[in-house]
Amino acid sequence: MTEDGLGRPLQDLRISVTDRCNFRCDYCMPIENYGHDHNFLPKSEILSFEEITIIVESMLKLGLKKVRITGGEPLLRKDICSLISMIRNLDSELDIAMTTNGTLLGKYANNLSQAGLNRVTVSLDAIEADLFRKLSSTDITPEHILSGISAAINAGLPVKVNTVIIKNYNEDQIIPLVRTFHSMNIPIRFIEYMDVGGTKNWNYDQVVTGQEIRDVIIEHFGNVSANESGYYGEVSNYWRLKDGYAIGFIESVSSPFCSSCTRARISANGNMYTCLFASKGNDLKSLFDLSADKEDIGLAVKAIWEKRTDRYSEIRGKLTNNPMPVEMHFIGG
Repeated sequence: MTEDGLGRPLQDLRISVTDRCNFRCDYCMPIENYGHDHNFLPKSEILSFEEITIIVESMLKLGLKKVRITGGEPLLRKDICSLISMIRNLDSELDIAMTTNGTLLGKYANNLSQAGLNRVTVSLDAIEADLFRKLSSTDITPEHILSGISAAINAGLPVKVNTVIIKNYNEDQIIPLVRTFHSMNIPIRFIEYMDVGGTKNWNYDQVVTGQEIRDVIIEHFGNVSANESGYYGEVSNYWRLKDGYAIGFIESVSSPFCSSCTRARISANGNMYTCLFASKGNDLKSLFDLSADKEDIGLAVKAIWEKRTDRYSEIRGKLTNNPMPVEMHFIGG
């Protein structure tokens, strides 16, 4: 097992397979910054499936247990199911997940399941149609996303839903979202709005804390009870309604979990980041350009991780002139 400078093991890897997305959510990829003429990464600069597979294989020996495929929107990457199969062939026990906006889930759900994907997380910030279209800057409807979720479940893929709540933005969606996914028996997780990237000027006044969200839920559904804490490295705190329905809260701002963070991130162009809030990555793709093999990559990753001391969320209030973190869509959130 490989541990960092604070004794945290390397167990989870998030891999961004593309910097492209078919949504233009205001807090992530606002359309004024990412218009139709925006220059995304050319194919030559994006990690190939073979390179991604080598990175994963090299990290298995370091203690890797979970891989999450992200983007951008990962289902925009051509032949993405082939990558899932390649990773699955490395280790039948590896937990392979995907985070998606769900627009293409109905098309690919069966193939993803057959390729060896274990589960899916769908990002959905509103269930009311007009607001959803406004937030995503698309003509897609929530019903289309719900159809994709149903397709995933029918294909045997467990589904969770992630929702970022921002003050004066989508607070009124908390109860409708809980009602919708409670009726479908699909867990929903509410995420505090984080200061990731520089597309918008984040400030704490925009944050709706996990406790504030719970207060809204309690007002409508009655008291909630705290669930037993999960495994080491779990980012969600789960609470249950009276009937047992579980609701998760990811509270990176009000209740940081840096002390048990086990996640590394690989951007679409092959940079390894040891923190979601990092401003600089470590270039792994250039090693492939120098004909590095899995042993070389493994040694590089091990060296990077062992030097890691990141704990941004715990110290954000003490920092001054902190470099701007890399954009969230670039390393998959």
